[in-house]
Amino acid sequence: MDLKEKIQKDMITALKSKEEIKSSTLRMLLAAINNGEIGARKKDEGLSKEEIQKIIKSETKKRRDSIEAYEKANRTDLAEKEKKELSFLKEYLPEEISDKEIEKITGEAIADTGAHSMQDFGSVMKEIVKRTGGQADGKKVSEIVKKLLN
Repeated sequence: MDLKEKIQKDMITALKSKEEIKSSTLRMLLAAINNGEIGARKKDEGLSKEEIQKIIKSETKKRRDSIEAYEKANRTDLAEKEKKELSFLKEYLPEEISDKEIEKITGEAIADTGAHSMQDFGSVMKEIVKRTGGQADGKKVSEIVKKLLN
């Protein structure tokens, strides 16, 4: 069973068990996947697992940004809803790399690219993304790179 089929099956299960937030989150995710298929002109063959995971990462980033905005605005009720949606989306992504592992990879990437200052930030980030395969949160990676380059 591919990733899209698993999401569809989980959505049906959530609908049957009347889990409103989960079912609406998965329905939204399937709509985003379908839009991705249409955009990539792959409606018949479907997207690869990596392409679907990229869409899921995009959706998780939206949730993180929303949580941050709602918490700044003191809207804890909406932030909690977004946190629940984020937890449902994370189920379909590979485990994230720990901060220590990110620091180790960042140190190696800085050494390999010969980076010395913030001007080399882009090349270091590119190398880290290649090495982590997208399993690290971009915001965390960015913070660690900035810390190590300064």
